[in-house]
Amino acid sequence: MNMSSAPRIFLGFAAIFGATGVVAGAYGAHALSQQISPNLVNVFQTAVLYQLIHALALLGIVALLSQSVSSKTLLMAAGLMVAGTILFSGSLYLLALSAWRVGLITPLGGFLLITAWIVLLIAAFTHKKH
Repeated sequence: MNMSSAPRIFLGFAAIFGATGVVAGAYGAHALSQQISPNLVNVFQTAVLYQLIHALALLGIVALLSQSVSSKTLLMAAGLMVAGTILFSGSLYLLALSAWRVGLITPLGGFLLITAWIVLLIAAFTHKKH
C-alpha cells in the first residue's frame, strides 16, 4: 500500500467498522437479548464497543495521514488497528453467536490493538514537522 492510497483505504475500514458496529449494537440491544444468555450478550456488546472505539481511532489516523503527515509508523498503527479489530471483535461475535470456540484469536486481536496504540504513541514522539 502506498502513502497516497492509505488514507482512503483506512477511511474505508473506519466506515465499515462504524456502520457494522452500529448495526451490531442495535441487533444486540433489541433482537439478540431474546436469543442468547446475558453473559453472551455482554460478550457481544464488548465486541461492539471495541469495534466502534477503533473505528473512531482510525478516523483520527486518517485525519493525520490526510494532512500530509506521511508516516510509516502511522500506517503501521492503522494496519495493526484494522487487524486487531477484526480478530478481537470478530472472534467475540463468533463466540456469542455460534458454538465455535475461538481459542487464542481474541487475545491475539487484543494484543494487536494494544500494539497499535503503542505504535501510535511512538509516532507521536518520532514525527518531525516539515
